[in-house]
Formats: sequence, C-alpha cells, structure tokens
Amino acid sequence: MRGGTFGKSLAVAGVAVAAVSACGQTAGDSPGQNAEGLSEVTVTLNWVPYGEHAPFYYGVEQGIFEDAGIDLTIQPGNGSGNTVQQVAQRNTDFGWADTPPLANGISSGMPVRSVGVFLQTGPSSVEFFDDQGITEPADLVGKTVGGTPGDAMYGTFPAWLELNGVDPADVTVVNVDAAGKIAALIEGKVDAIQGFHHDQAPTIENQTDKEVSALPFSDFGMNLLGTGLVANEATIESDPELVQAMVRATSEAFLAASEDPEAAVTAMAAGAEQAPDESVLAAQLEATIGLLDLESAPAPGVNSEEQWTDTLTFLSENTDFEGPTTPDTYWDATFGEDL
Repeated sequence: MRGGTFGKSLAVAGVAVAAVSACGQTAGDSPGQNAEGLSEVTVTLNWVPYGEHAPFYYGVEQGIFEDAGIDLTIQPGNGSGNTVQQVAQRNTDFGWADTPPLANGISSGMPVRSVGVFLQTGPSSVEFFDDQGITEPADLVGKTVGGTPGDAMYGTFPAWLELNGVDPADVTVVNVDAAGKIAALIEGKVDAIQGFHHDQAPTIENQTDKEVSALPFSDFGMNLLGTGLVANEATIESDPELVQAMVRATSEAFLAASEDPEAAVTAMAAGAEQAPDESVLAAQLEATIGLLDLESAPAPGVNSEEQWTDTLTFLSENTDFEGPTTPDTYWDATFGEDL
C-alpha cells in the first residue's frame, strides 16, 4: 500500500472525527503533512465500505493519490446527510455523498459544495425478490415498500410513482431504519425496499441465494445525480490546489478501477475492514462502473450544467426541497474543467 491509510470501523471513524475536532481545526486550516511531505487528507464515505468505494482503495494501493501529493485516509460514513454535515463542520477534509442530501444541506446554510459528481446515473431504486413478479411501477400497487424517512429516495418516491401513473396512496410505505431495510425484505416484513440497487441487491443475493431485481428510478423517468466529492467552501477558497489534486486523483482512480475491476476489488478486500465478500464487492463495483456513464462523460467526476439543473428542478418541483435551482449554488465546476 502506498500513501494512504484506512478507517477500520465506525467506532474508529468516530474517534478520528473527535480527534480532529479536539485539535481545534477551524475554517481555512489546511491539512498537515506527513514525513514524506504528502498532505494528510481524510475522505468520509457515504456509508460503510461497499463496492462503489473500491476505486479509493485501489487509488491508494496504486499510488494514484500519493502521486497527487495526498496521503489519503478513507473513513466509513453513516449516511450522506451526516457526511455532508461532517464536511461542513470541518471534521473531514472531503466527503463522498449523494447529491439530493447535499443540496438539502446547502439550502439549509451548510458551507459546502460539490466538486464533482461521479455517479452520473443515480442508483435510487425499488428492490425486491424476483418471485414478486414486479416489472414496472404499476406492479407496486397493493405492495408494501420499506423506506427510510429523511433520505432522498423516501422524499422522491411519491413523485416517481405519480410520474409513472401510480397513485402514491395505492402503495403502502413502511418506515424502516436504514440499517434494517435489508432485514425487513429478507424476513418478509415488506414486499420491496427503497435502496441503491448497485449496493444492496448483491448483498441480499449473497445472504439469501435468491435472485433480486430492481426498478431503477432512472429507468422510469427520474434520473438524479448520484454520489460525488464534497468540500468545504473554506477549503475551496484557501487551498484550491489541494481540491484540484483530490478531484483529479479520484477521477484517475475511478477510471483505473473501471479498467481493472478485479484488481480494484482485491485492493479493497485487503484494505477495507467491514467490506463485503469479494464476490459481492465485484458485483457492486461492476454496477457502479455502469453508473459512471463513461461513454458520455468526458471523465469520471465531470458534470454538465444541464445535469445539475435537471436534478435541482426535479427536487424543487416534486419534493419539499426549497433551495434555488441555480447549479453554481451547489457545484463548483472549475475542478472538472481540465480532467
């Protein structure tokens, strides 16, 4: 492993957060440097490690971040909303978070910005076992669907149903904690769950030996930008070179992982505690690569103003999101211009 360390558990991540806070890091502070002169940088994920995150571990193992002058520490997260908050409070240098919770955080006054969304196709979906016979949104009528209040899928699900000609009143949503959704489906407490299909479907199949299918929101009229890098405004202002280096290295790491996913899985399996089995990681990473839209995106992490406008407009018109719909309120495009 070159130029990086890995957060070992949520408990360790919590200690790391507390330690940074205790050090009195304030807005405008730059990361310290290690003995080799590399900037000591932390990135907090949106959740505990799964296949989507393999490029970070591969980038560390291959020295991509080191070559960019970064000694990267990867920390597990506890939901995108919490990750955005940690970035806002300067408890982590960068975050990896979903776009709708980021937009909500910024509209509520958090001093953060996206510096590049990598999942150009959002992974939000409804997941279920194949024996449910669900092939389109209309098949959800009369079904029970587990969802977690406060997350992006929960907020957009009614609008997605209406977009597909389904009255939300005809689908029963059961409130389930994020960590309990998979168990609720496996135990038959719900017919389907709202979730990220590239993450949860391989996990459920591995646990049950039953085939899982999904209705991706993006396949049925609603594509919202997915996960990407988040930085504090103070970091962007005080150290744009570091932000550019992080964006470029992350883009290179995702491209490298897409070219050799087997090696990326091996690197993550070796470097990430709490990681799923390698077969699950491989399936998750394969699905993630498809969401990068590499055939149309100039490079991983490069977005267009139209993508941001479409996402923000949909949130504004169909959810309780009340922020402005101007992309530059939420996204600094300058870091993707030269990728």
